[in-house]
Amino acid sequence: MIHRASGARLVALVCAAQVLVQLGAYFWPALLPGMMPLWGLTNSEAGWITAAFYGTYLLAVPILVTLTDRIDARWVYLFGVGCTIVAHLLFGLVAEGYWSALALRALAGIGWAGTYMTGLKLLSDHVDKNLMSRATAGHAASIGISGGVSFACADLLAGVFGWQSAFLVAAATAIMAWLIVAFLVPRRTTPLPRATDGHALFDFRPVFRNRSAMAYATAYCIHTLEMNALRGWGVAFLAYVAASTEASKQGAALFSPTTVLTTLGVIGTFASVFGNEAAIRWGRVKLITLAMLASVAVSASIGFVGTLSYTLAVALLLVYGFVVWLDSSSLTAGAAGTAEPSRRGATLAVHSMLGYSGGFVGPLMIGYTLDLAGGMSSMAWGLSFGLVAVLMLLALVAFRLMRPRSLIGDRG
Repeated sequence: MIHRASGARLVALVCAAQVLVQLGAYFWPALLPGMMPLWGLTNSEAGWITAAFYGTYLLAVPILVTLTDRIDARWVYLFGVGCTIVAHLLFGLVAEGYWSALALRALAGIGWAGTYMTGLKLLSDHVDKNLMSRATAGHAASIGISGGVSFACADLLAGVFGWQSAFLVAAATAIMAWLIVAFLVPRRTTPLPRATDGHALFDFRPVFRNRSAMAYATAYCIHTLEMNALRGWGVAFLAYVAASTEASKQGAALFSPTTVLTTLGVIGTFASVFGNEAAIRWGRVKLITLAMLASVAVSASIGFVGTLSYTLAVALLLVYGFVVWLDSSSLTAGAAGTAEPSRRGATLAVHSMLGYSGGFVGPLMIGYTLDLAGGMSSMAWGLSFGLVAVLMLLALVAFRLMRPRSLIGDRG
């Protein structure tokens, strides 16, 4: 067992583990267009299966991430990876319809709760404050890489070996992540800082009183709603446009919906890292404001304009991915960096809980809007993404009114 590791080496190990454990996170939305007719699912039912992942995350994250203020984050992370392994393995072996898929995606959500922000807390417990912002960006990049690759892997594996094989491979890569963290990431050897305000571990009132951290968390709520609506329905949106506009077979094959979502993940990873560096140099609040305004503009138009042409839909979706991910690292780094050190785990738990409240609502909101509008149509997609634009505009107003602070190292 290695007991000491450089900051760079630790970041590399945790990020590698995150890529492996999160690889299967988006296999379900990637395979959604084929699974809906196979299992006879409505748009709303498909939305529930997608949202179940974020719903259980929402319930589990305040417990699991807050625990890292008292126990080594490494142990919580290993528990989360274990849940992920079981969820993917059973999905590939026994899932056969709405209820089994719903339950197993819910278990995968608990796994995500035990690995996503817990991985960031694992880094923050070891990394110097001056490097925290960049460590957060690297961590977000690893999640972005796995999310992007997830769509291409799911499509490839399902096409060659069947959809079940995709989830079995996801279980195998999660096992690799468990081994990396168990045997290569060191245990914490220094005591965790203790709160001196007299509040209990799961008393979140001091976190909610931290106006700056809550500003970042509030914006993150709608940011995640938008991100998960895009990832959850992006493939289905492009599949609809391809069918309704009679896109050329050559163009659709070259830029298939899953290929586009994979490319979007890569672009999003770059955007997240670029956005954090821009926040350091130009100002965190300025960068986040710009990103949110750009999201409002694109989401308000993509559903109406993007349905006119498959090529246009692809272009707009890639632009959308860039602006959605542009402030992703900056928001999380802002919450972590302005948190009280003794309550960083609790702050990240609240930040993530608010974020994935939005993440839970996003896929459901799109599914129900499509059904209420009479099924997939240009108008229905326009209303769905237009609703996202309205919520993002309200989030921007709230963010600015709460006056978030910059971080140590920000020069803007």
